[in-house]
Amino acid sequence: MSFYETFGKIRRQALGSIPVLVGVVILVILVGSTALARWIAPYHPTRATGGINEFPSWAHPFGTTGQGQDVLSQFLYGGQNTLWIAFTIAVLTTLLALIVALTSAYFRGWVDDVLTLVTNVFLVIPSLPLIVVLAAFLTPGPATMIMVLTITGWAFGARLFRSQALSLREREFIAAAEDVGERRWRIVAIELLPNMGSVVAAYFVNQVIFAITAQASLEFLGLGDGGQVTWGSMLFWAQNTSALIRGAWWTFVVPGMAIALTAFSLALINNAVDELGNPRLRADRLLRKAGFSKPSASLMTPVKRDA
Repeated sequence: MSFYETFGKIRRQALGSIPVLVGVVILVILVGSTALARWIAPYHPTRATGGINEFPSWAHPFGTTGQGQDVLSQFLYGGQNTLWIAFTIAVLTTLLALIVALTSAYFRGWVDDVLTLVTNVFLVIPSLPLIVVLAAFLTPGPATMIMVLTITGWAFGARLFRSQALSLREREFIAAAEDVGERRWRIVAIELLPNMGSVVAAYFVNQVIFAITAQASLEFLGLGDGGQVTWGSMLFWAQNTSALIRGAWWTFVVPGMAIALTAFSLALINNAVDELGNPRLRADRLLRKAGFSKPSASLMTPVKRDA
């Protein structure tokens, strides 16, 4: 299945599924509003434009922070920074996992042994302590955040893609391509990779969720760049100024809801992607549309039992 066929199926399923459509609408609103932050944000995100912890009003629809900054402006600019970092991490981890997995599965032999060993090492190392240690000792900033989360986030995808690629490696169309003398990398790029489209797309969506939550967690712990406005740094400064104790709930509810809604929308979209690689899910959805209350049970194979 080519990339365009995969995209077309996802689009058709999104239009035919209310949860997926809701997820797409939420994500488009969040990404669109943050992308236009420069034009629609009422104030500069780091300048004091009001009183300390002002309640939401017409002048400041989402209130102000403990430093008098407009929360709406920080939400828009912070989302812009958070989302581009998260999508960059998702792209890099997916590409790295694909390169390792396809190389390992197709060439096998000592190449497979070495790459599998490296993957297993990264899988057994506790990721959270490693992330914290790397973030603490490197210079804070977007580049460090991307590097740390890419290094620690690719191994599971490599294992997942390798198992899928090993299964496809034994199919007839791969053997036919080898018999006609196709080059190895052409077989990988043209024959093997397109047939993994649904798995790759689902992993990419999950990696975006991982990157957003991991980035926010590190910044909340003070391991990010405190001078850069992101949803995670908004939570960090809300905690530092004792916003919860002072009753300034808007300073942490706004970024918290932004992170939750982004993850929620991506999870809904991932349902459409999952159906591409899982025939049971597609059958369940079709049977529900046909009026069956328990679609999964109808797909079970009858088993004859002895009396």
